[in-house]
Amino acid sequence: MPDAELVVEVCLGVQNNVASRVEERVIRENGRNGEGVGQHGKGKKVKVREKKKGGNKEEKRKVVDVLESHSMLENDHDEGEGFDNESPRSKVVESLWQDPDVNDSGLTEGSETEEDVGFHSDEEDIGINGQPISEDSLHLSSFDLHLQHNLSKEEIDSQRNRKFSWETPAIGMSNCKWIGTGENILEDLDINSCHGLKSKLSKHWMDAYNRTSGGKDISSPKQKMFFSLCSSYRDILHCNKRPFYLKGLEDTSIMDAYIMHSLNHVFRTRDCEKNDAKLTKLKENADSDRFRDQCFTRPKVLILLPLASIVYRVVKRLIQLTPSAYMVNVEHMDRFSTKFGSEEHKGDIENGKESENAKPHKSSKVADFQILFGGNNEDDFMIGIKFTRKTVKLFSDFHTSDIIIALALCLVNKIEEAGSNKEKDVDFLSSLEVLIIDHADVTSMQNWYHVHTVIEHLNRLPSKQPGTDVMRIRPWYLDDHSRFYRQTVILGFYSNPDVNASFNHQCLNYEGKVKLINECKGVLHKVLPKIRQIYERFNVDSIVEADDARFDYFVKKVLPRINDLDQGGTMLFTNSYFEFIRIRNFLKSQNASFCLLGEYTTQSDISRARVCFYEGKRKILVYTERSHFYHRYKIRGVQNLIIYSLPERKEFYPEIVNMLDGSDNMTCTALFSYLDKLRLERIVGTTPAKRMVVAEKGVFVFCH
Repeated sequence: MPDAELVVEVCLGVQNNVASRVEERVIRENGRNGEGVGQHGKGKKVKVREKKKGGNKEEKRKVVDVLESHSMLENDHDEGEGFDNESPRSKVVESLWQDPDVNDSGLTEGSETEEDVGFHSDEEDIGINGQPISEDSLHLSSFDLHLQHNLSKEEIDSQRNRKFSWETPAIGMSNCKWIGTGENILEDLDINSCHGLKSKLSKHWMDAYNRTSGGKDISSPKQKMFFSLCSSYRDILHCNKRPFYLKGLEDTSIMDAYIMHSLNHVFRTRDCEKNDAKLTKLKENADSDRFRDQCFTRPKVLILLPLASIVYRVVKRLIQLTPSAYMVNVEHMDRFSTKFGSEEHKGDIENGKESENAKPHKSSKVADFQILFGGNNEDDFMIGIKFTRKTVKLFSDFHTSDIIIALALCLVNKIEEAGSNKEKDVDFLSSLEVLIIDHADVTSMQNWYHVHTVIEHLNRLPSKQPGTDVMRIRPWYLDDHSRFYRQTVILGFYSNPDVNASFNHQCLNYEGKVKLINECKGVLHKVLPKIRQIYERFNVDSIVEADDARFDYFVKKVLPRINDLDQGGTMLFTNSYFEFIRIRNFLKSQNASFCLLGEYTTQSDISRARVCFYEGKRKILVYTERSHFYHRYKIRGVQNLIIYSLPERKEFYPEIVNMLDGSDNMTCTALFSYLDKLRLERIVGTTPAKRMVVAEKGVFVFCH
């Protein structure tokens, strides 16, 4: 049947007898317009006019009776609640109206308790063909538009070939810009409204922010802009996020935004899934394809974090931002506080104390180290969070959780267990629709390859029969296309090639990608004035040859200068553990006088190495960035500094170089190539870095 414009005029016999008119454009591919009328309760007249396009063809009018059943669908609408303002996309053609009356039925494996059933909704229900009509449903949210879209083969084939085609200045961030693929969503973005956010969540977010900010509203464009980005369901790479452990307050608006986005996604998922008992009645007069609203397993959001102390911060804020309509009590909060909180956090829940910006204790370590590692440093955790009718359940079973928060390594262990034991599975990763990786820079210091492995195992077909009615599973799940619908949000203090590679090659969201680009000022001004910093560029033809080219340059150009020195006190700083092993093996083959300080070195060997180097018993000390990250040692006795590879974390550079304070030489040498541009620009600044990687000469000297 050709395309038709369906104009629905609904006359509601409510108390004030005010008629409301609704116009909705729907593309129909079958001839069932105006059919399938409900048969329960008292009827209300609905006039349907079907007008064909093209020529002067006469309009056909059909009048049908749509019967409304309040016994079939509960009316949970709250007065005064707002609605979403997104306009519908032309490609969304069917099943666009939400059914707000939902529960856990058919969602998870196993049975649910009565407490899990009857989850609250914000929308008003009036059934047409088994579908509700409401203000929210007529103005489709980005959630609906994203999940209702049907991918074509051409769209799937073009995912890996998308290029960043537009850029827009970042609001509230100087020297920053957003770049993206596809349509420029920021061009007409209304940053004054949190589009797509459920009204109860929006109101509670405002109230919660008012309480913690001294009555200030969330009026900053920057604060609302990031939520709008999340709500667009694009993949996002934001690597200029100020972490909580550096001086100054954390950019909490970013954490709040992705928590609210996660809650919104979970609750909207529950809103659009129908109750099995009511579905039996509705199916008699409705298109069964409209009820393909489920997935293989229940978990929808995965948040990867590096430390237990950060989990404590995120979950605590998540609980604060959950409205009372969805949360009367929190189960296992004491257990959570014991496992993830530090000693000073144990009484926070009862006493209502805030510890987000805890002051560092007195120590010789720098302040950011004390704050980051001053809490619970456990790096072996995984917790499920489940929302029932009035309860937030912590430590829920992963298969029946709504949100999972984990360390990447723990998930890798689960994946390996499932591979070796057929009785175990990781099917709870099969239906994830939102992946959030916060503090990606800290995770990189652990091992980014674990994140890469986890992403590779997301959205795969389950190994066991799902506990859901297969006839109600969304088609793109069955077609193994769910990875194209998963949104990935990566947040960190900086980016690196590993993070960029995952974002470019493992994030295949059909909506497109948005990435923040920033110009760096550098940290050379934090280096002591008398220290001469010499940068030497070595040539490399490809990334495959980069490690060999660096090592050859070191052996042929740098090591002879070290051997010519009569005194010891030479420290070699490496970014990679593999470089550390390669240098160790080479020095050992040369019978050199050296000692080691790596991330796997025992504490007794570390103490012995530091003493031997300071006293001159060993001429060379090899030191890794990861060891510095976890210990922040102040190495004494450094007379000559060779930076074999630049550090990822820019704050480490002045800390390492300033160890030359008091030496006779006061000179450091740093090796780099054009492949080190990201690290180089964080240290010397974006503009100098661009010049250094292409200049004809290969030696550059900085001295302030």
